[in-house]
Amino acid sequence: MDTQTLETFIALADTKSFTKTANRLFVAQSTVTNRINELEKEVKLKLFSRSNKSVSLTNEGEKFRVYAQKVLDLTENALAELSQEHRFSGHIRIGSADSIYEGHLAPQIRAYKDRHPETSLKISIGLSNHLLEQLQEGLLDVVFVYIPLRKASYQSELYKQDKLVLVTDIGNTRFRRGITRDELAEANYLMCNFALQDVGQYIRKLFPRFHQFELEIDDCMKIMPYLLGKDHYTFLPKDMAEPYIKEKKLRQIPLLDFDTPVINSYIVYRKTERERMSMIWSAPSLSNE
Repeated sequence: MDTQTLETFIALADTKSFTKTANRLFVAQSTVTNRINELEKEVKLKLFSRSNKSVSLTNEGEKFRVYAQKVLDLTENALAELSQEHRFSGHIRIGSADSIYEGHLAPQIRAYKDRHPETSLKISIGLSNHLLEQLQEGLLDVVFVYIPLRKASYQSELYKQDKLVLVTDIGNTRFRRGITRDELAEANYLMCNFALQDVGQYIRKLFPRFHQFELEIDDCMKIMPYLLGKDHYTFLPKDMAEPYIKEKKLRQIPLLDFDTPVINSYIVYRKTERERMSMIWSAPSLSNE
């Protein structure tokens, strides 16, 4: 089993078409067929269900896809690091939730990079739970997430504390003096799921049970096109919302009879990496403000 075969498997799982897979990989369709047949023989499993009109993963194929992707990711990371050893003296793989990166981490990483050009940085943006999985799989060195990792071999430290603020487009004139909890339940609220556990549950409980939101999205940075220029409302981390408020694109709405909890974000890393990681967050550019 080689990476070329695994790449073919992943491509077929994505496209669900031998023809499209062949076009993507710039090979003959027969090559794709032969690679998949040989792979199924090697693992002694049927990975795809085939019909005249469609191709889909079997249950075994779904499980194997997770394994195949991990192998490809590890291989790519290893080759990338080896190829850069002659250029850089250090390599750090950083994962961050999007809102943490935009609200806090981006300028700090830029400042660190300016002072340490000898260190290469690989930055991955994703959801907290996915980033923690990649950390445990050895694909990342340190992550900035909303969920602490309670495992003996990992260190979870408080990184930042932030406040949720209710915002709307600057041109929306409703609730200028503030909004009550009952009024919020009737407003055009867009649900941004921060994967914040208790905080996320708190926000949901502000609304009636089984409330259907007009839009629900798991990445708050992607909510902006649905918010700007509309009469919609959502909660955002204050540090993330402030640039839009200063640019007079959004305005904050006062909360009259309720409040929001503080958001905690964490820096998580392996305890064995403490000395190396401390070079980042103990530096003035990455220390808590």
